[in-house]
Amino acid sequence: MKKAKNIIKKMTAGLVKSCKKLGNVHVLSRLVLIVAAVMIVVAGVVVMFSKPARQAVMEVVSPEHHTVIEVKSGDTLSKILSAQGFSINDINTISKNLKKDADFATLRAGRDKFDFVRKNENEPISKIVIENGPWNRIEIDCGTPDVWQCQKIEIERDTRIAYKEGEIAKGSSFYLSAMNAGMPEGIILDVYDLLAFEMDFERDIRAGQKFYVLYEENYASNKKVDNGRVLAVSFDALRGNVQMFRYVKENGHAGYYDENGNGAIKSLKRTPINNAKVTSGFAGKRKHPVLGYTRAHKGVDFRAPTGTPIPAAGAGRVIARSFNRGHGNFVKIRHNATFETLYAHMSKFAKGVNVGTMVRQGQIIGYSGSTGLSTGPHLHYEIIKNGVHVNPMTVKLPAIDNLDAKTKPLFMEHKKMLLDKMALLKANPNMVVRLSDDAEQPEKTDNQKSKK
Repeated sequence: MKKAKNIIKKMTAGLVKSCKKLGNVHVLSRLVLIVAAVMIVVAGVVVMFSKPARQAVMEVVSPEHHTVIEVKSGDTLSKILSAQGFSINDINTISKNLKKDADFATLRAGRDKFDFVRKNENEPISKIVIENGPWNRIEIDCGTPDVWQCQKIEIERDTRIAYKEGEIAKGSSFYLSAMNAGMPEGIILDVYDLLAFEMDFERDIRAGQKFYVLYEENYASNKKVDNGRVLAVSFDALRGNVQMFRYVKENGHAGYYDENGNGAIKSLKRTPINNAKVTSGFAGKRKHPVLGYTRAHKGVDFRAPTGTPIPAAGAGRVIARSFNRGHGNFVKIRHNATFETLYAHMSKFAKGVNVGTMVRQGQIIGYSGSTGLSTGPHLHYEIIKNGVHVNPMTVKLPAIDNLDAKTKPLFMEHKKMLLDKMALLKANPNMVVRLSDDAEQPEKTDNQKSKK
C-alpha cells in the first residue's frame, strides 16, 4: 500500500510539473482528479485482498478435546465411565449396547484404550472411541441426550509381502541367524513350528546352511501394525532342501505343502519343544546315567528347565497318565492305529489332561521336570510305531493332508506366483508387493464353517 502511494505521488508531481509548463489550468485539474480516482481504486483493491488474510489470522477454530485412558489391571467399564462423570443409567445403556452391537464385554489390561471426545474442553462427552485391537475399534455416539448408539468398525488391512533370507553363521543357531537377517521374532517361532516336522534344530544345524522366508506384513494408513502368516519357507537341511508353501483350498481350509503338493505338516513333530538341546539321542545301547549299566535308550532327551510347557507332538487320545520308577510322571498318547508317543520325567501334569482326554497337536499336556530315574530336568520323548520304538529324528512320518490330482495343478500355479513375488522382492527389497486379489481367498473361521 505504501509503495502504491509513493508511485502515485511521483506520478502526480510529474503531471503537475508538465502542466505548469504548458500553462493549462483546466488540464491540470482534470489530471489531478484522474490521479485521485486511481488512488481510490488502488486502495480498494489492496484492502480487498488484504482483508481475508487478516480475517484468517483472527479466526480461531476450537479443536476437539480428547481424554485417552489406557485400561489397567483392576479396571472395569463402570469404573472408567464413572470417572468421566457418566450416570448409572448411561453406564448401563452403554454396557448393554456394547454387548449387543459390538460383542464387547471384557476389558483387557494393557491392550484396550478409551478415547473420550468433547467438542471442546468445557462441553460434555459427545463420543467414545474404544480401541480393542489393531484391526477393530468401537465408536459410541450420543446423537440425542441419554441415547448412546454403538458401532463396531473393522479397520481395513493393507497386507503386503516381506522376504528375508539368511545363512547359518559359524557357531550360531537358526534363531540368531534369522534375527540377524531381519526376521521378526514371531515369524521365527512360526517357522520353528513348521520345520520341526522335518528337522531337529539342535542336531541338523550347520554353518553355511541357507534359508529364506516369505511372510505377510499388515499395514494401516501406510504404517505397519503387525505380521501375518508365513507364506513360504525354505531351509537347506542335512537331509536335503526342505520347502513349504501355504495354500488355501477351494473349501477354505489352509495348509502347508512341499514343492510337489504333498502335505508338509506331519502327524507328529520330531521335537515337541522348539529349540531344546538334545542331551541324549536314540540308541540301541547306552550306559544309563543313574543305573550305571548299559541298556537301550528308546527315545530322545531334550534339556528343559523345570516347568517348561510340554506340547503334544500330535493330536490323539491320552491312554496313560501315571508314575513309574523309571519314567517318573509320564503321559502316553495314541495318535492312530500306527503311532503312539510318550513324554517322561514331568514335574506335573497339565490340568484337564487325563486318561481318555482327546488332545490337539500343540496342546500343553504337562511340564518338564526330573521325576523318576533322572539326573536333571529334561523331557524324555518316545515314538512307538506299530508297537516298536523308533528314532524320532529319522522315522518317516506320514503327512496329514496331501493334495488330490485336481488340486495339485492349482497349487503349482500358486507356488509359481509366490516364487515370482520372492524373486521380485529379492531384486527390489523396498518394493511394495501384494498377493493378487484372486491368488488366495480368506481362510474361513470356525464360526463360518459351523454355519454351513
